[in-house]
Amino acid sequence: MPGPDTSVYPPPPAHIAIIMDGNGRWATARGLPRTAGHKKGVDAVRQVIEGAREMGVRYLTLYSFSTENWSRPEDEVSTLMQLLGFYLRGEIARLHKNGIRFRVIGDRSRLSNDIQALINNAEGLTEANTDMTLVLALSYGGRQELVDAARALAVAVEKGEMTPADITPDSFARHLTTGGDIPDPDLMIRTSGEKRISNFLLWQLAYAELVFLDTLWPDFTKRDLEDAIREYHRRDRRFGATAGSR
Repeated sequence: MPGPDTSVYPPPPAHIAIIMDGNGRWATARGLPRTAGHKKGVDAVRQVIEGAREMGVRYLTLYSFSTENWSRPEDEVSTLMQLLGFYLRGEIARLHKNGIRFRVIGDRSRLSNDIQALINNAEGLTEANTDMTLVLALSYGGRQELVDAARALAVAVEKGEMTPADITPDSFARHLTTGGDIPDPDLMIRTSGEKRISNFLLWQLAYAELVFLDTLWPDFTKRDLEDAIREYHRRDRRFGATAGSR
């Protein structure tokens, strides 16, 4: 099918990562249970995926469930997992129709067998799609990702498959869950007014532009995404160099 028409939008960064924060506060402010905020947040996910594709974003990574989120109340975790299953059953066909490749990063072993099966099926179905790649960070923690990569490199050295001198930033990055086929984010957006990255893509965000918005995630719209992209274009990205040296 035809690709997105990007002529009406500001040119986007290739990879946008989003920390979707504020579902609970959105619900509490309305006298609703926190789970109602998570359900409303799914609507924002749909809108942002659609908007990102229309704007020509190549990669969109959404921080959906962190390793720390497992410590939340059992009923809230159960609702989040139910919503995830609902999303995977109901939305993957639409993603596939729109040419979107689906990927998951994180510790899948903590997810239920049926969720793991849904993820595997979704990744297989959409593997050849090229319009955009949607990455969900599920049961994900940046520190654990770094530990896992270091452990994998240590095993490779122990087996004689490489030497310590072979460990470089590039070889290290290839052992991350993003591997060699997902570029580092250019722009990271966090909603809800919090100004921290909360163990999200610690290696990959090294040179990303960070935009923090007061908007709570369920209220996030395509317009907010456009505004964040405009803010990105106002930044002078020097990647550690001085102005004029690139």
